[in-house]
Amino acid sequence: MLTSLKHIIQEMSQSPNLDSALARLVTMVKKTMKVDSCSLYLSNYAERHLVLVATDGLHADAVGKVIIGFNEGLIGLVGDREEPLNIEDAPTHPRFKHYPEVHEDNYHAFIGTPIIYQRKVLGVITMQHKETRRFSEDDEAFLVTLAAQIALEIVNAEMRGSLHNMQLDSRVDTQLLPRTVNGIPGAPGLAMGIGHAVNFKHDLNQLIARKAEDTERQITRYREAVQITRKQVAELSSDLSENLPEDVRAIFQLYHQLLDANSLGREVEKEIHEGWDAASSLKFVVERYAARFENMEDPYMRERAVDIVDLSNRILNNILLEESSSSSDAPDNTPCILLAQEVSAPMLAEFPRDKLAGIISIKGSNNSHAAILARAMGVPAVMGLQGVSINLLKSKELFIDGYSGEVVLNIDEKTRNEYQALIDEEEALYRKIAEDGDKPSLTQDKQHISLLVNAGLTASVEMEQFKQGDGIGLYRTEIPFMMRERFPSEREQYELYKDVLSAHPSKEITMRTLDVGGDKPLNYFPINEDNPFLGWRGIRLTLDHPDIFLVQVRAMLRASIGLSNLHILLPMITSVNEVDESKRLIKQAFLEVKEEAMAEKKMLSKPAVGIMLEVPAVMFQLEHLAQRVDFFSVGTNDLTQYLLAVDRNNARVSNLYSSYHPAVLGALHQIFQSATSAKVPVTVCGELAGEPLGAVLLMAMGYRKLSMNAHSLRKINWVIRHINIQEVRAILPDILHQTTPEGVRQILNKYLESKQLGGLVRAGA
Repeated sequence: MLTSLKHIIQEMSQSPNLDSALARLVTMVKKTMKVDSCSLYLSNYAERHLVLVATDGLHADAVGKVIIGFNEGLIGLVGDREEPLNIEDAPTHPRFKHYPEVHEDNYHAFIGTPIIYQRKVLGVITMQHKETRRFSEDDEAFLVTLAAQIALEIVNAEMRGSLHNMQLDSRVDTQLLPRTVNGIPGAPGLAMGIGHAVNFKHDLNQLIARKAEDTERQITRYREAVQITRKQVAELSSDLSENLPEDVRAIFQLYHQLLDANSLGREVEKEIHEGWDAASSLKFVVERYAARFENMEDPYMRERAVDIVDLSNRILNNILLEESSSSSDAPDNTPCILLAQEVSAPMLAEFPRDKLAGIISIKGSNNSHAAILARAMGVPAVMGLQGVSINLLKSKELFIDGYSGEVVLNIDEKTRNEYQALIDEEEALYRKIAEDGDKPSLTQDKQHISLLVNAGLTASVEMEQFKQGDGIGLYRTEIPFMMRERFPSEREQYELYKDVLSAHPSKEITMRTLDVGGDKPLNYFPINEDNPFLGWRGIRLTLDHPDIFLVQVRAMLRASIGLSNLHILLPMITSVNEVDESKRLIKQAFLEVKEEAMAEKKMLSKPAVGIMLEVPAVMFQLEHLAQRVDFFSVGTNDLTQYLLAVDRNNARVSNLYSSYHPAVLGALHQIFQSATSAKVPVTVCGELAGEPLGAVLLMAMGYRKLSMNAHSLRKINWVIRHINIQEVRAILPDILHQTTPEGVRQILNKYLESKQLGGLVRAGA
């Protein structure tokens, strides 16, 4: 069964579009399972009906014409119940409905199972047999397993735009209609611009098949690309030493054979003559070759499939050479939407800021590091467009909605005007907020809320965005580490920290020690782990490398000589022992730097030392931790992730991640009460503090120090000046009694609307 399943899925993935893939699928299932009919229906979930899109056994003319409601017939019953249905004699079932156009009068045995992806019914696949019998448990298990596997293929095809709307007139070119693909909201805001890919390499696996009429031109493009690739391979192979293993030389021999015109070339040109462009033709041929090698029994030969794909990707990139781009050649005077498989800090730093309108990251979620950086820069971002090829977005005019996670392409003039009006409206709202954004952060009942900045990319610029702020609540020291190709020296770190500390001598500057690992890797210090978020990261890494820790702390202390505003923050703390060991190393560094300062007759103040509360374990040790540190800082991003056991970078479970979850609110409430009882100051530095709803919630609990990305400071200041602390305290009991994040949001939304702050609910809540 497993071999049959693998073969069917492999065949389906190699079909040029979804229509032909599904047609091939039902034929193979019918043959493999030895049934009289196999059919597949796709759902229009909004209108609650299913459309017959492929069949081998029912009448072919019924495809695209038979529409079945979720409350109709056996097909509708499978979709409605969201579970398999196995019937010995279908016509006798009370839900059976006769559709004369499908010609199924002779069929009796029926089995159907829903195709489900992320709780949504995408369709139904069925098998039928003429004789009256019940399908076996093995038959049912096969169909259920198959449905689970093809669900992702269908989702990917929908995202690529390969799925045709059955209700559209066949003369309409669906590729020219505005099309929306859905990702995850990464950073709030609206933007429109041209999709621009950075460090992009074409991949056959992600290529969208396209037709072409200029056959001779496509053949020329293919042959020219092969010639370029042949020269590249020749240069590589000429560098080989005679001492290299035979299998390495054999790989290059295979490359040369495949580049021969009588090998790949003949089959690729045949596909071109059938109407496909050069890149698509290469894709079809290579996937067939790779499948043959992968099915071979010899392990060595199976591995050659990887070599074939590697070579073919080289050819593909040469076919599409003129489309390649980098950040340095972004279009002049044109707003750009930065595209990448995974946006990184160096990409954002290197991309011209005056051209950057928005960000789309194929990987990541709303609390990945890339999303946090985007929010800090005030750039709209959409994350986690799993299954979407950059080819679909590159060089296209795009509209992105950082609030809903929508990306729209193929924009026509009418929708362009509508989107521009929305962008103008948003800009007007922010201008209104900015008009008095630097006024003191006082509530209507005159309570002061301390606002601080989460900084990292350019701390001086981020601080200047809000001069009334009380300092830096979180300086992410890992970002300068990530921007380099090696660990920065003590002097390099000293100069960086000195600039930040001396620029604001009267304001507290909280510097977090190196916090890498998880979604913040260092290219020059790779950490390969199966579960990096529960692995070697944060304080665990730096305590295992006291050389790295001591160099960084020494640089911080040297930078603070003559000043008294340095606070040192320890990340990823899970035990008292980690705090004790960290403080021992900080004391060692302090004594060393103090001796140097005294020799120069300069003053070195002892820094405040605090810990991040982001691992649930610390909640049960707060009494002991409070005796060892000067302050607490709550990292709501990781605290939420660990409390809910939800990877915040995993798009499949991103809908489960919410800092408004009742468990998270209970933890935040408990932390504040414990910190207050122990008389330890506490700050919130997670993204929750920078959201209007989140800020109101935290103030209701009693938090008075909120640290956030610089772009959110004026917005939260505006919220603070329009609310009353006594009023938000009054709604806290109701909030803490809610059982869902939605319930919490409803209460907070209602309060903001009562204060005429409803416009901010969309703008960043």
